[in-house]
Amino acid sequence: MSHSQSKRSDNSNPQSEGGDGNTQIASGAGDPAISRRRFLRAGAALGGLAVVGGGGYVWWRRQPPDHDLPRLTVEEAFAKAKAEELILVDIRTPREWRASGVPVGSHQIDMRREDFLAALDQVTGGNRSAALALICARGVRSARVTLALDAAGYSNVIDVPEGMLGSAAGPGWLRSNLPVARWKGQG
Repeated sequence: MSHSQSKRSDNSNPQSEGGDGNTQIASGAGDPAISRRRFLRAGAALGGLAVVGGGGYVWWRRQPPDHDLPRLTVEEAFAKAKAEELILVDIRTPREWRASGVPVGSHQIDMRREDFLAALDQVTGGNRSAALALICARGVRSARVTLALDAAGYSNVIDVPEGMLGSAAGPGWLRSNLPVARWKGQG
């Protein structure tokens, strides 16, 4: 029996030196040893896959869901809200309203509110067929809430996919130089 064979068959020492100077990790009775370097490379590869997978998840979460419901540009939404042809609802958070202001003529209802539908019904007077245009920062949340409201029985929900900050759909409310008001709420 050679010197390296005797080390591999020695089950009393789970780690031993291989011929190339790498630490060997014995995986069990009769299994070949794995070099430490190979073990660490495999771990790094799995870690890299986790990062890529996590990044993919983050990318996916930032994509608006596709829908065939009506959409408006920010200019159209502003003009229709000003003419009182629709109700413009900013569904962002109070922190976002404070940071960038709110679209002139909009109603601010944080989409995370537990009573979101009740607050929306208060703004529409309970009319679920009223024209509602939803705007958020970049069109992702507005697309999701548009779909949710359509499923909840609102029959005239319109998405403003550019959002306040712009998206692939267009430059957004702020870069289009549409009027913005300072948010006067609390929170």
